[in-house]
Amino acid sequence: MTDHAQTTAALPPERPLWTSVFHGLRTRCPRCGKGKLLHSYIKVNDTCSECGLELHHHRADDGPAYLSILIVGHIMAPLLLVVFETWRPEPMVLFSIFAVGSLVLTLYLLPRLKGLVVAFQWARRMGGFDSPD
Repeated sequence: MTDHAQTTAALPPERPLWTSVFHGLRTRCPRCGKGKLLHSYIKVNDTCSECGLELHHHRADDGPAYLSILIVGHIMAPLLLVVFETWRPEPMVLFSIFAVGSLVLTLYLLPRLKGLVVAFQWARRMGGFDSPD
């Protein structure tokens, strides 16, 4: 057997990236898509209740928070400028609307982005997710 054939035979099978990411965005298990990924808002379950996948290996850390800030900032900053230039609302009205909007959007995105990061790590066998299925 050639070196290339041995290396190819030793590699574990690919995991479906886009399916896993879609499941993660829905805060479901990246493998089966049925079990809940999170509890207590953004805490990751240790295992999937449906397929038994160990999820405690994740290393999401600050990634989901960073992505949330990035997305919310890129949505709200241009929108703030457009609203201000178009309607010229009172400063406190503008602040109130955009503070609440930013908070709501951040709270909506944070668990979904955490699911996305964990699912991406599982699909790419990062951290402790490198064990064969």
